[in-house]
This record gives sequence, C-alpha cells and structure tokens, in this order.
Amino acid sequence: MSSFHPEYFLLMGIPGLEEDHLLISIPLFIMYILSLFGNSTLLLVIATNRSLHQPMYIFLVMLTVTDLLLSSAAMPKTLSIFWFNSHEILFNGCLLQIFCIHYLFVIESSIILTMAYDRYVAICCPLTYTAIITNSFIQRAALIAIIRAFCIITPLIFLLNRLPYQKSNIIAHTYCEHMAMARVASADITINNIYGLLSAFSSTGVDLILIFVSYGMIFSAVIRLHSSEARSKAFGTCVAHLCVISLFYIPAFFSFIAHRVDQRKIPPQVHILLANLYVIVPSMMNPMIYGAKTREIRHRLVLMMNKKSWDFGG
Repeated sequence: MSSFHPEYFLLMGIPGLEEDHLLISIPLFIMYILSLFGNSTLLLVIATNRSLHQPMYIFLVMLTVTDLLLSSAAMPKTLSIFWFNSHEILFNGCLLQIFCIHYLFVIESSIILTMAYDRYVAICCPLTYTAIITNSFIQRAALIAIIRAFCIITPLIFLLNRLPYQKSNIIAHTYCEHMAMARVASADITINNIYGLLSAFSSTGVDLILIFVSYGMIFSAVIRLHSSEARSKAFGTCVAHLCVISLFYIPAFFSFIAHRVDQRKIPPQVHILLANLYVIVPSMMNPMIYGAKTREIRHRLVLMMNKKSWDFGG
C-alpha cells in the first residue's frame, strides 16, 4: 500500500445519528428486501413467459438487473455498519464500491433514456416500430451503455487514487462515494469536483435532456390524436415510465446538489440519507410501478400465483 494511501477507511455511518443507526436500518432493510423480492419476481415473470419476450420487456429486464446490482452495491455495507459496527473497508475496496455504484447509475440512466426512445417510436412511429426496435438495436444500446459508463466513470477512480490521504482515513458516510472520499484527501480536489460535474452532465444530464425531448414529442403526438380513448391509452403506456424517471433522477439530483453547496447550509445527515435513497428507492419502487401499470405483467403474475396456489392445494 502506498504511503499516501491508508490500508483501509472507516465508514462512520450517519454522523450525529449514531444512536439511531439501528432504527434507521429498519426501513432501509425493508426497502432492500422489497427490492430483492420485487425485482426477482419481475425477472421470473418475464423470463418464464415467452409472450413477454418483446423489446419493452427486454428493456425492463435490463433495468431490473441494474437495479438489483446497484442496490446490492451499497445496502449490504450500509446495513453491516448499522448492525455489526463493521466500519472498515479496504482502500481498494472503497474504490471498487465507488466504481460499481457510479458505473451502474450511469448504465441505468442510459437504459431509462432507451426506454423513453422506445415509447417515442411506439407512439409516434408505430408503423416502423418493429423495423427500428430490433434485437440488433437492443444489443447495440446495451453495449453503448456499458462502454459509455466505463469511459465516464474510470477516470473518477484514477483521480481518487492519485490523491494522498494522510490527513484522515475516516469517511462520514454509509458507503464509499466519490465526493465523500475526495473530501478526506489531504490535497486540492478541484479537478475531482470539476470532473464530477462534467461526468454528471455528460451522462445523466444529457440523458435527462433527451428524455424531456422524447416526451415533448410524445405528448405533442398524443394531443393530436382524435380519439379520446386512443389518447388515454397512449398516456397510460407512459405513466409507469414517467414515475420511474422521477424516482431515479429526483433523489440523485438533490444528492448531487447537496454535495456541492456550502456544507454549513445542508447538514451531512441530509447528504447521506439522500445518497441512500437514490440507490434503494428506485430499485424498490420500479417493480411495483410496472407491476401495477403494465396489464400484461399483472395478468401473467396473477396466472403464476393462481397456478402455484392450485399446485399447493393439490
């Protein structure tokens, strides 16, 4: 280990709320269990029903897998701090956790953008949908998402690794995060801050702008429909995705802003709680939203439950 790097960091959890760690862990644990159960159930429903092997549901599988990985990259360590006082994390382990969380976040943003494009083509260009949204398109979209995330996030890890950490090895957080780790460094972190802003804008910022453009065109096309029933159906297909977009970007946006304003104006507890919310809330809610708003998934889930109940009964 470099003399400029400690052997390990100490993740302190939520400073000032140490006595409430066990209480705070209860809703986080429940949300994590709901995330594991909901996403696993959604994967099972789609995987075992050939009628759901369509582009929209393939994108949903990609989103579900990313949600599972993202929440699992942060929650186990967070809960181990709250339950077992397991504060230590190796230096390289901290870098790996940062890479995984930010890498998966950028991939999920790409998937959400692709799903918005899928809805745009389905509503605005229905006659050419099958010619545009092909298996080849899905494979290319997935590959681009993976490569783009790697290219954007890898420099963050090198920028963190180059910093000396001689001042302290204590990180006031429940898991390793880019700016939380950078602030522990005993050197100027301006480059880290600038690159963090650039990487956020070039990934999630651009994605969000393109999503707004897509939905602007979708709403414009829907409003021009003559049938109120057709308008209602078209809006209905977008509701679930709009809920997912809100749940994913809003907590992440506030967490991003909280890291970059005067630390005296926003308590560190707010930073940390927001950081936990943006990795677990979308993962927990997405299966519920799609299960409630997508008739095909709801129908298949009911059939599976009835079959299990029938088999159990005899």
